[in-house]
Amino acid sequence: MAEPGFWDNTEDAQKLINETNVYKEKFQQFNQFSEELEELEVMSEMQQEEFDAEIQEELVERLKLLSEKLSSYELSLLLNEPYDKNNAIIELHPGAGGTESQDWGSMLLRMYTRWAESHGFQVETLDYQSGDEAGIKSVTLEIKGYNAFGYLKSEKGVHRLVRISPFDSAKRRHTSFCSVDVMPELDDTVEVEINADDLKVDTYRASGAGGQHINKTDSAVRITHIPTGTVVASQAQRSQLKNREQAMSMLKAKLYQLELEKKEQEAASIRGEQLEIGWGSQIRSYVFHPYSMVKDHRTNFETGNVQAVMDGDIDGFIDAYLKMKI
Repeated sequence: MAEPGFWDNTEDAQKLINETNVYKEKFQQFNQFSEELEELEVMSEMQQEEFDAEIQEELVERLKLLSEKLSSYELSLLLNEPYDKNNAIIELHPGAGGTESQDWGSMLLRMYTRWAESHGFQVETLDYQSGDEAGIKSVTLEIKGYNAFGYLKSEKGVHRLVRISPFDSAKRRHTSFCSVDVMPELDDTVEVEINADDLKVDTYRASGAGGQHINKTDSAVRITHIPTGTVVASQAQRSQLKNREQAMSMLKAKLYQLELEKKEQEAASIRGEQLEIGWGSQIRSYVFHPYSMVKDHRTNFETGNVQAVMDGDIDGFIDAYLKMKI
């Protein structure tokens, strides 16, 4: 910051300051944990010399709280890949199955929204296509906050639901699928070459939950990248121009991710590995009937508290995934 010209580009300067503040906070947290641990060690020694029930209760409670803080701190240190700190873009696409799978999509939408809000992240709906009778046909969300992509990259893949369908009068058990794609929001420092001739741009009247202002004009934008078949859409803004800019940003992120996955698959084939990336990989099962269980098939982490998971408590799955990648 003392260098001449540091503030010539305020945007770059602010980014550096924000990054520095994050490192400062991590360092300060480490020192706080060290100090608290020393205090607890002193309390423990005092208890061995002369037992006090009230102090023992306080000691146990503070140890539990410190353990939870350390677990969260350890998790944040695992997020060290290039785009982990970026905002995340999530796309939900229910599989075949009509109302049943579209309802499953809306359940996952609620789950991710609750998770994000409980962690202090902002949630913006970029595109929303409602289901015919219930649920969603597709939704694109932007989760804004430090490390949002780092946490949510664990969610990419196919999510499977098994339950007694509320839409089946015969009360039969149904299996539904919903694919979840997660991308980092990229800034201007990442270059992705996109040929304008390769794009098909459509505008349409937006449709969103709650009857927002966006329903009145053809402000929504859908862009198709013809060579790859990649489709993105944005309807969050009043302006067609802003929606186009948002859609292009999403397209950039998708094409960049496709290129990374292609390179990873090539490297895996050289190593002789079978690598499954993308929509076809079923990562997690949510079983409501005949028993209650949510299980991640990559890490084998599981819990019987299905309701808590659907209310946004997915930190255990994220934690297990990040530790598996070490």
